[in-house]
Amino acid sequence: MNLTRYAGNEGRGISYDLWSKCPREAIMADPNFGHFFRDDFMDLATGRYTITQATAGTFVLDVTTTVDGGVALADCNSTTDGQGINVQATLAMPFKPKAGQILYFEARVKAADIATGPDFFLGLAEQDTTILASSAISTANHLGFLSLTDNNILLHSGEKAGTAVTGVAIHTLVEDTYVKLGFKVTDASKVEWWVNGVKQATSFDLAAANIPVVGLTPSLVCQTVGTTDPIVHIDWWECFAHVLN
Repeated sequence: MNLTRYAGNEGRGISYDLWSKCPREAIMADPNFGHFFRDDFMDLATGRYTITQATAGTFVLDVTTTVDGGVALADCNSTTDGQGINVQATLAMPFKPKAGQILYFEARVKAADIATGPDFFLGLAEQDTTILASSAISTANHLGFLSLTDNNILLHSGEKAGTAVTGVAIHTLVEDTYVKLGFKVTDASKVEWWVNGVKQATSFDLAAANIPVVGLTPSLVCQTVGTTDPIVHIDWWECFAHVLN
């Protein structure tokens, strides 16, 4: 766990409507209530993340930021199509959607140098060093926000053992502008989505057929589609599993 507390949480902090029923303090204090992963990127401790290049790419702290609290940079470090960085939290016991549990995920990110948009994934995925490959999602189990169309449009995305939902546009990344992206998984039977603290229409909800039931870990991918060298800034992310019984 690595975190900073902010004033005015609805601005920079977690989205209250998404997290209002999650007993985060109880979970952090007592594993009988669940388990969690949080990072505010005040440091990048060795072993916390599995960082994999697609030929190029870096994941480092932003040492130039003037904002209190940490920020990390997922940088393609390339303008060659398909190159970039794959980042996953290194968890011995990943999060697994299942009955009797509610799973929460949210992150605050922004993207820069995105005139042609990055290939992008943010959310939970099985342990995989090539979540995106050849401008396609290559992992068979994931939940998150996905863009592969060179236009910064994010789709909601879910896949269970190769059975994927056809994603629908849920948000468009804006150059150098932060957005909070989150979702809530109930009993491995429903996924609800939030953007900037606003719950999205029920038409976006995913059903059990597209919700993986294997271990998942917080994951971020930023790859260039050529021409530009996109950089994703991640202010923080967290995932909590709340055990109901």
